[in-house]
Amino acid sequence: MQKLDSHREIVEFWDDIEKRLVDLGEIIGIIDEKKDKDVLLDIKQRLEILEKTFIEHEFEALMSGKYDSSSAIMAIHSGAGGVDAQDWSEMILRMYLRYAQDHKYKTSIVTMSKGEEAGIKSVTFVVTGSFAYGHLKNDAGVHRLVRLSPFNSDNLRQTSFALVEVLPEICSDDEVEIKDDDLKIDTFRSSGAGGQSVNKTDSAVRVTHLPTKTVVECQNERSQAQNKEQAMQILKAKLYKLQQEKEDEEKQKLRGEYTSAEWGNQIRSYVLHPYKLVKDHRTGIETTDTEKVLNGDIDRFIEARLKGVVQREDRK
Repeated sequence: MQKLDSHREIVEFWDDIEKRLVDLGEIIGIIDEKKDKDVLLDIKQRLEILEKTFIEHEFEALMSGKYDSSSAIMAIHSGAGGVDAQDWSEMILRMYLRYAQDHKYKTSIVTMSKGEEAGIKSVTFVVTGSFAYGHLKNDAGVHRLVRLSPFNSDNLRQTSFALVEVLPEICSDDEVEIKDDDLKIDTFRSSGAGGQSVNKTDSAVRVTHLPTKTVVECQNERSQAQNKEQAMQILKAKLYKLQQEKEDEEKQKLRGEYTSAEWGNQIRSYVLHPYKLVKDHRTGIETTDTEKVLNGDIDRFIEARLKGVVQREDRK
């Protein structure tokens, strides 16, 4: 397969493929009218080869990021909205777990803080599989829910927010330097359901990176050593992200285009009342099948963002 090294080469290749596909499609239409079956078969075979090549190069281009082929470390934090926001965070967790299941990815909960009344305050989990990060990376951001609240007696409409973080799983130690002196490591007893299965040892681990005040907890593994290893893996990913964000921020400032991130800048809205609609605010892609989306069917949003598709208002 031809290797495309630059974005310009990829764009030119796609433009050429698309033109050839259109030309072949027109030829097929003409030949089909003339009922020339042998020529038509040859053209259709060439068309299938071009389509296969196009798909292969498209995936190669879309997943060309440094860590796109890696597994993903995801975190969900409840935001404004009280108990509704905590319930919304749990709904989002279920959505991503269903998405992962449908795509044959494995998932594991690293740590979870449950709400007092319902839902979750925060959760960190790992989505393991090839290109998990490449597919999920653009879902990082604020997700907004509008619905009739099941948590107040008046059943009023409530707007809730949750923040989704997506980090790549970094296997190499070369990307981020972590000094032992910069770490504070605490152990505590893992939370559990109780009974015979409760963890009675201080196996859970909390790692604090003192220079950045970044805190990571892990309590899903049975041993303290395993939890520490998992926590260090997540810490490495978080520090890498901070490093990249700092570099990007400096570049934007030099260009005079820097704008700080705001909590209210939601990337996607999920409206369940007074009508049903899920809309991605970056691409304009939307659907009224909210139940399907909340059950993990988010491919349309992921693919549109990856391909840079923007749905114009007058084409909806």
